[in-house]
Amino acid sequence: MELRRLRYFVAVAEEGGFGKAAERLGVVQSAVSQQIRRLEHEWGVVLFERTTRRVGLSGAGERLLPEARAVLAAAERAARVAADITAGDEGVLRLATVHGADDRIDRVLGELAAGAPRLQVRLHRLPVARRLAAVRAGELDAAVVRAVPSAPGLELLPMWSDPLYVGLPESHPLAAGRELRLDQLARLPLRLPLPGDPCFHELITGALRAAGSRPVPGPPFADLRSTLTAIGSARAPSWTLFHEVRGVPSVPRVAVRPLTGLAVTTSLAVRPGPPGPALRQLLRSLRAVEGVDVR
Repeated sequence: MELRRLRYFVAVAEEGGFGKAAERLGVVQSAVSQQIRRLEHEWGVVLFERTTRRVGLSGAGERLLPEARAVLAAAERAARVAADITAGDEGVLRLATVHGADDRIDRVLGELAAGAPRLQVRLHRLPVARRLAAVRAGELDAAVVRAVPSAPGLELLPMWSDPLYVGLPESHPLAAGRELRLDQLARLPLRLPLPGDPCFHELITGALRAAGSRPVPGPPFADLRSTLTAIGSARAPSWTLFHEVRGVPSVPRVAVRPLTGLAVTTSLAVRPGPPGPALRQLLRSLRAVEGVDVR
């Protein structure tokens, strides 16, 4: 069934004749008559009672007119939704984020909600390898990743970089410095975060190797605050490394110093090529909030 025939049916019913319906539709009268006959044949009913003086709806036509209007209205709604999706104003954005994301992600999503209030955002929490695999497979539109140097088959759009900080006993001689370098810390036992975040783990170990040293294994790393507390209370000195998420923590007997020469970059992993409508909205929000010129 063609929507055009339904439009002709509704126009004839509302105008009360084929000639006026043709004028309204901008076509010749014979085209309207032909399409109505085809619709009647398709449905197996007579839609109009025709006389030399007037054209009126038949009983079947009266019953079917509301249904035809409902179908046309639904088609118009679908067209509007499709246009909104194409513009990025509606649809679904499937986004994976990092664990312990800072408020910059919240600000970007807030800007996105304000600029495209009908766009649904579905957040996913996945390990980094699964995040990247889901983007490659088209299961996600984008993924926020941290300390990932490369991702075969994907583009990494840098969003921001964060400095790294060293936590060590405030009684240690190195705590007297305002900034620290990796080579200064190479002989001090390192409470290195476990490879649950393999990219951050590799960033640190790779930087130590580049500095000509290997990390001296220290006691295990728990969460950041517990680890800093242990560093401040332990008899044997050790250190750890972290990046700021929601402020630099203050822990008794622990000195926190910036690390020079190394930072952690947070990127948006996307498939190559022009971004889809929902992703375009996300990139627009990212530019508005962070001033990041991506794509």
